[in-house]
Parts: sequence; structure tokens; C-alpha cells
Amino acid sequence: MPETCATGDALGRVLAEPVLAPRTLPPFDVSAMDGYALRAADLARAGNDAPVALPVAFEVAAGARPDRPLEPGAVARIFTGAPLPPGADAVVRQEDVVREGDRARFTIPASPGEHVREAGEDVRAGETVLEPGARLGPGPLGMLASLGRTVVAVHRRPRDANLYGGDELIEPDGDPAGGRIDASNSYSIAAQCREAGAEPTYLGIARDTPADLERVLRAGLWADVLVSSAGVSVGDRDYVRPVLEQLGCELVFWGVEIKPGFPLVFGRFAERGPLVFGLPGNPVSAMVTFEEFVRPALRRLAGHRALYRPRIEAVLGETLRKGAGRLHLVRVRLERKDGRVVARSTGSQSSGVLRSMALAHGLLVFPAAATTLAEGTPVQVRVLDEEFLAAEDAGL
Repeated sequence: MPETCATGDALGRVLAEPVLAPRTLPPFDVSAMDGYALRAADLARAGNDAPVALPVAFEVAAGARPDRPLEPGAVARIFTGAPLPPGADAVVRQEDVVREGDRARFTIPASPGEHVREAGEDVRAGETVLEPGARLGPGPLGMLASLGRTVVAVHRRPRDANLYGGDELIEPDGDPAGGRIDASNSYSIAAQCREAGAEPTYLGIARDTPADLERVLRAGLWADVLVSSAGVSVGDRDYVRPVLEQLGCELVFWGVEIKPGFPLVFGRFAERGPLVFGLPGNPVSAMVTFEEFVRPALRRLAGHRALYRPRIEAVLGETLRKGAGRLHLVRVRLERKDGRVVARSTGSQSSGVLRSMALAHGLLVFPAAATTLAEGTPVQVRVLDEEFLAAEDAGL
């Protein structure tokens, strides 16, 4: 759903309207340099051995309009961005000119249009400058400002409500005595939501009773997307699925053939309710299933066209093995070596080893039917840490 946003606050948002130019830019021919405006024909014979000296008739500053046309055989001192006086068709840079009192001496010829930005060079009035669906980065935001747009229609950021279940969980600043576990998912998933362009709200920790889980789930029914973590498997205290059904949520599927992340629930409410994702409780499983299922949904709701992470081809720096039957998403580190990208496992791929995600540049796709990927095999990697794609030098 679109909403209006101050242009200065719209970085990263997705445009929800076509932007038409209300005026031509630049509105008239302007100088691209500090220098001298003149008629190119007056310098047709200029050279080192045949300098041409012309009188400086007047000056044109940026933001001012010339009060008279430029006569043949004369020049006007002009500054960057200033309108070209009528009669002039070129600008010679000041560093290529020798000023001698009220005259300017030229030793090079000029071509018509040289160092001149023509009217409409940027946009013309009525032209569509930005299409709906464009992501508003620094360039588009500058363009909007140049058109006088201080407010713009954008897709609303999806509202995401997150909750976590388990009697064993405590907030990260709580007392871990007695085998309690810090609820790290509350931080990692909220960060994933923000990175995807959503506005997360933390609903808290639900205890392992149907009543408490229902209480916390009800508190998130206002959201566009409701994400819970834990309680979606088949244990005696896994109540997410039955409680969601009791609340009127249609469960679309349960379980996906990937590792980590098999016990995943997806559902939706028939009218005005949120999309619901019940993620596994293990930290890595929760983050990986968020990447594969929740993130694309959030980006779609935010108006983005590109929903998925960048994919690159790499070669394996080690041999990987697994059983057949389930697709594995292997956490890997990437490095550039001899003109190639090399992928290596981050170590233990246990769904409880959060460090494997903290170190990962990406997720390597290990196909379901395969049991071995030999060292040197080309593989596809979904890049999580886009800093890896940044260059260390300008490459010029």
C-alpha cells in the first residue's frame, strides 16, 4: 500500500508513482565551465601563431540572466551554471584564455556547443523520469530534488511482528542459571527484517502453554507479517500449528525439504490478517528459513522487484558430503584467489552453531540428489554478506 514520504527520508524505499518532470532541466543553455562565452565563428582562425583578442562586453554570474545579447566579435565572462547570453554558442575555459585588461586573448579555436549544457540535456517537461518500482538511492533522490519534489509516494514498509517460544528462553540480559538460553533469535530475526526493509515489532517470549502462545500471537494479528520461532515441530510442547488453526489461520504447508530448516509452517488469514511464518527454534534454522521464505515476502510487500539475494558462481575449496534426499544450504566463507571465488565451509553445520552464520559470506546450494561435491566443483552461492561483493580498490 502506498504512502507519502519526505524525499529526504526516502532512501531505500520503492517508488509507488511515476515521476514526471514538471519543467525542463536545464531550462536554458548554460555554461559547463568558468570561462568566456562567445561565437565559435569568431575563433575560427585562432592559433598559437595567430592569437585572437576580443573585448569582454559583460559578465554573467550563475543565477543571473544576461541583460542583453552578445554582439559578434565580443565575449562575455561567464561562470559555471550561468545562462548563455543570446548570440553565444560556445564557452572557452578560463585556463585556455589570457586576460589582458578589458580584452581576452585566445590561441585555440572553439566548436559550437563546446562546454555548453543545452536546454533539456537532463530532462524535458512532461518526460517520465522515474518509473514505479524504482528503488530510491542517492541518484533518484537527487533527481527528485532537482525537480522540486520534497514529498514522494512510496510503498509502505511492511510491518512485521516477531515472537519466540520456549520456557527455557530468557532475554539476553537475563539470568542463564538453571540451563536457561538467551533468546538470540529476537535480535537476529529483527535485524533480518530491517535489512529486508520491514519495520519489526518484538512481541516477546511465549511460554510453552497454548494459552500464553495464543495471547502473544493475538497481539501480532495487526501486522502484515507475523513471524514466530520455535514450537512448530512435533514435540509434546509444540503448539504453534494448533493454536494458529484455532485463531483461524489457514495452514498452507508444514515442512520443507531443506537442511537446516525442515519444520517450517506457512499460513495466512482469510481477511485482513497477516501472512504467518512459523520458523524453527534453532538459531541457524530460523535465520536460513527467514532468508529463503520470509525475506522474499517482505521485499514483495515493500514493492521491490528483485526479491532474492545476489547469486555468484564459486569453486569449492574442499570436498563436501551429505546424505541424499534433502537440499542443504551450507554456510560458507568466500575468498578471491587466482581470479576465482573459492567457497569453504564455515565449520560445523549444526543448526545450533550460530557462529557458522556469524562467519558466513553466503549459503552454498548443495542439491538434494547429490551426496558429494568434490573440491574444485563449480557451485552456486547466495551471497548474504554483500560487503564481499565490494571491491577493495577502484580498479582504474
